Amino acid sequence: MHFAVIQRLIGLLLMLFSTTLLPPIIIDLLFQEDAGRAFYYSFLVLFFTGFFLFLSVRKQRGDLRLRDGFMVVVLFWLVLGIAGSLPFIFYESLAIDFTDAVFESMSGLTTTGATVLSGLDNLPHSVLFYRQELQWLGGMGIIVLAVAVMPMLGIGGMQLYRAEAPGPVKDSKLTPRIAETAKALWYIYLGLTIACFLGYWLAGMSAFDAIGHSFSTVSIGGFSTHDASLGYFDNHWIEFIAVLFMFLGGINFALHFAAMRHFNLIHYLRDAEFKMYATVLTVISVLSVAYLYMGAVIPEFAQALRQGVFHAVSIATTTGFTLSEFSLWPAFVPVMLLFASFIGGCAGSTGGGMKVIRVLLLIKQGQREMMRLIHPNAQVIVKLGRQPVSDRIIDAVWGFFAAYVAVFVVMMLLLMLTGNDQVTAFSAVAATINNLGPGLGGVSANYASMGVFDKWVLCFSMLLGRLEIFTLLVLFMPAFWRK
Repeated sequence: MHFAVIQRLIGLLLMLFSTTLLPPIIIDLLFQEDAGRAFYYSFLVLFFTGFFLFLSVRKQRGDLRLRDGFMVVVLFWLVLGIAGSLPFIFYESLAIDFTDAVFESMSGLTTTGATVLSGLDNLPHSVLFYRQELQWLGGMGIIVLAVAVMPMLGIGGMQLYRAEAPGPVKDSKLTPRIAETAKALWYIYLGLTIACFLGYWLAGMSAFDAIGHSFSTVSIGGFSTHDASLGYFDNHWIEFIAVLFMFLGGINFALHFAAMRHFNLIHYLRDAEFKMYATVLTVISVLSVAYLYMGAVIPEFAQALRQGVFHAVSIATTTGFTLSEFSLWPAFVPVMLLFASFIGGCAGSTGGGMKVIRVLLLIKQGQREMMRLIHPNAQVIVKLGRQPVSDRIIDAVWGFFAAYVAVFVVMMLLLMLTGNDQVTAFSAVAATINNLGPGLGGVSANYASMGVFDKWVLCFSMLLGRLEIFTLLVLFMPAFWRK
């Protein structure tokens, strides 16, 4: 393990992250509010901490191995979770403790959208912008952003990219060079953000709200600048734009890249994962609207259509925006939506959950096993589209699913051990490990009522979900630390 090289990289990345505190300082000056000092102090602490970490090992050079990449990714997300909490701590008017500050920061960076704050409408614009900015940075992964500039720092980035994106197709690259891949991802991400901002702004949002909500929409984050989330605006055009960009944000960015490169939408229609993703969202939307209208939960069809489709897309893509307190609806719809979040977005997207591709492969593997029962000697091949899938990938998906279920059960039992009821414990773990945000029961509004131990468990859950479990769990294996 190259600890000196890792320390050098952490120092550089920490200095880079400190620059994200400059926009909130500018916004505080523009609106002439009182939170700028908190961001200024945080900037100084983070920049000089990173500088001194870098200074002592500045002459250390060397290539990162795959194990080093896993260490950097996990360490940097842990460091960022703490570093990102500093403005919340230094801004005394928030009156939150260290645990709550880290919870809010980790929730933002992992694009979970779970919050311990209330009274958002009365918070300074700089604090609100910072929360949205955290989600935007976390959406594509600040590690990928760093990889785009790694050639200037003299450090290779392929190991970081593989550790950050450990999905079943993790080794695929859009372009031959990893730095170019990272840049391509960010260009698409930035383009979608700008388009979303313009849509919100033209639909009636203020420029500030449009920027903030475009950050949390494209990142599939779900933070809002208002307590009522998007329900604050009561504007069907804003809701339509949100649904559109939540849908786009949940698609594999490699498909966006291919479609833009060749100016052809056929790439979406040929992709098996996209077709399942669109099918799941359509079915969940139809069921939600039908139940709300036919069950007289929402008597007006137009309103049932708005509420049903919006919440189906928002929850199923793990964004977490709301128009109303959907947790108060009859249990069928909230529970169905919560289970839809387990599927989540596509691999290579900003969405959470287990990812559509894994669920699709699990279904196909189940079909293969049933076919083997009928025809024991048949050679049945799992295919995605027309391409066969190797047994190694199938085994990896099964391993991921087993680990997912195991850690989910353990964390749920830990929350129940501290006195939480089953609904609250189940939904809190589901909402955090799937990077969704809003839950049911005691966490339907926010997570302020959870205990200190509970919040640290849920922070771990958010990190597991963001790094897709194995990236974090591999560090607990003795074999990882053997030379």
